[in-house]
Formats: sequence, structure tokens, C-alpha cells
Amino acid sequence: MNSKFAVIGLGVFGSAIARKLAERGADVMAIDESEEKVQRIAQDVPFAVALDATNKQALEAQNIQDMDAVVVSIGSSFQEMLLCVFQLQEMGVKKIIARAQGPVQRKILEKMGLQHILSPEQEVANNVVEQLTNPGVLMCVQLPDNYEIIEVEAPTKIIGRTLEDIGLRKKYNINLVTVLRKEGDSHHINGVPGPDSTVNNGDIILVFGKIKDINRFIEINA
Repeated sequence: MNSKFAVIGLGVFGSAIARKLAERGADVMAIDESEEKVQRIAQDVPFAVALDATNKQALEAQNIQDMDAVVVSIGSSFQEMLLCVFQLQEMGVKKIIARAQGPVQRKILEKMGLQHILSPEQEVANNVVEQLTNPGVLMCVQLPDNYEIIEVEAPTKIIGRTLEDIGLRKKYNINLVTVLRKEGDSHHINGVPGPDSTVNNGDIILVFGKIKDINRFIEINA
């Protein structure tokens, strides 16, 4: 049985999420009060509905409470977004994911008890800063409590060495998630590497740990 999701708010961000979920084979309901936005996405998702997402009866009529998760991406009015989130909470929706534009909005959503809050603009900014300060970094996802996951070109000093010899956990207190190995013009996940796995020239490594520990690892091995 396919997972069922609703995406409320079909701006650039919400539409992208709805389309990507549909591409993955999920049952997606795309919702916006604008008929024009709904028509624009109607061919790309299983269900597209124009309704007022602050109206509890309208949401109940679409069985929103039965969704596995609901993404709220109403960017035009924070007040409407809050009211929508409140109605979803009242309906007992299992998982609510809301988009916050700035730290004040995030704080208010946290006060409402929301555990899943997206700040895409902040994440993009963090990514750009990380790539500018560490040119080998290809992707960076910052997590709570000063942790991050980064995708980085294998630093020069670890090429040709085994993971056991490099000692990521022992020496740097970081964990290797996987290695992406170059095959032709693209990189492919090389499974879950063992201690005897060797890092090759051209490899990309995905690591997780405290920001300060990851930065130390990159600086020492650059």
C-alpha cells in the first residue's frame, strides 16, 4: 500500500515537493486555495484540490486526517499557515511538516509543539557558506545540536588508505556513512564500507559528526 501525503501551499517549494513525492510513487494530494496553481500541477500528481486550508470542514472532507504526513508550505500568509497547522493538530494528523521563514516563525511553530520544521532558505545559505569555506564540500545538511552530514571529495591525505588506518571515529570522532565511487562520468554508492575498505582517488565520502570535528578532519587531511 502506497504512502499517502498531502502538500498544502503550491508555491515553488510546495509544488516541487508534491511532484517529487508523486515521482516516487506516493499517493499525493496537492492543495491550494488558488485554482490556477492547482490546475498547474493537476497533471503531475494523483489528486489536486482547490480549497481553503484554514477551514477544518473542508480539510475533513478530503480525509486529511488519514494521511501519513502533511506538508504545510503556505508562504503568502503566516497567520493562515498557523491556522492550518492548528486545524491539522486538532484533526489528529500523524505527522505535520511545516515550512518556517526565519527564526521567529520557527520559534512560534516550536511553541505549538511542531517537531518537523523546514527552513530551506537557511539550509541553502548553510550549504553555500560550507562550499565557499571548504571547496571540497559538495553538500551539507546541518542538524540540531551542532551536528552535520556532509558530502566531500576524499581529502588528499586519506587516498589509498583503509578506513581502519584513517580512524575516522577514533581520531576525529566522526562516522563514515558511505563512499560514492566514480564509475565513468558519475558516482555510485559503494555500499556500507568495512574497516578494510580503501579510499580511492576520485571518491566522495559522506560523513556525520559534530561540525568542529568534521572541520578538523578536513583541515588536517586537505
